[in-house]
Amino acid sequence: MSFFRLKDLIRAVRVCKTATDERNVIRRESAAIRTSFKEVESQDARFVNVQKLLYIYLLGFPVQFGQLECLKLAASARFSDKRVGYLGVTLLLDEKQDILTLLTNSLKNDMNNPDDYIVGLALSTLSCVASAEVANDLADEVERLLDSPRSYLRKKAALAAVRIVRREPDLADAFVRRAGPLISDRHHGVQTAGVALLEELCMHSQEALEAGRALVPTLVRQLRTLATTEAAPEHSVRGINDPFMQIALMRVMRTVARGSQAAADELNDVLALVATLDDAASNVGTAMLY
Repeated sequence: MSFFRLKDLIRAVRVCKTATDERNVIRRESAAIRTSFKEVESQDARFVNVQKLLYIYLLGFPVQFGQLECLKLAASARFSDKRVGYLGVTLLLDEKQDILTLLTNSLKNDMNNPDDYIVGLALSTLSCVASAEVANDLADEVERLLDSPRSYLRKKAALAAVRIVRREPDLADAFVRRAGPLISDRHHGVQTAGVALLEELCMHSQEALEAGRALVPTLVRQLRTLATTEAAPEHSVRGINDPFMQIALMRVMRTVARGSQAAADELNDVLALVATLDDAASNVGTAMLY
């Protein structure tokens, strides 16, 4: 017996009175989904079945048999299929599985798609599951997207670059010159991603560490501006101007100042300013002081 739709499966699970009843429902539905994968080639059926598999996964049941179907769905031309397929990839696969290499071609194609949101899906997936091999294959595509005119794509490309550098440190030097423009970007999301990239680069490359120390005046200016100006509504958290960005800046300052007295001296005044202006009575202020 199959419940056909995701909402029907959810309803059937909710009315179960015992854990045994729930396991029986999931076992029957899993068997029906497995049979459907073998006998039905409909993309619409695959879309519904992968959705149900992800729900079953969230309930804590094994669904490894659906990994290849997620890859097939991600290779679809439809955005709705790609969204569910890539979500399945990020949940059901990890970088240690050989099947992940089958994803490389889909990711590369989608990074060259004219639809920005499909490009964003590919970058988000790369940020979550990229192995060293995949990172090597797609580093050039990510580097190209760091120059995108869309802030949405620059932000996601920077986060994908963080993953690439983390998995393949030998590629760090290729991204060093990209960190400065990202940190100086007008969009707060791009700035935060750029700071995360700089911090990761500094952990793996002496060249990046020297470049980061050269960016200390920029980092100080950004932090001082955030600490002393009134927050825009979209950036205000309990009256504090983008505390996530401020914390990210202070984290990367700690990294670049380590072992450099000159960099540490430049940071002292702005850190004292942040500590003075923070409201220690609020959770946000306490998090920043910590």
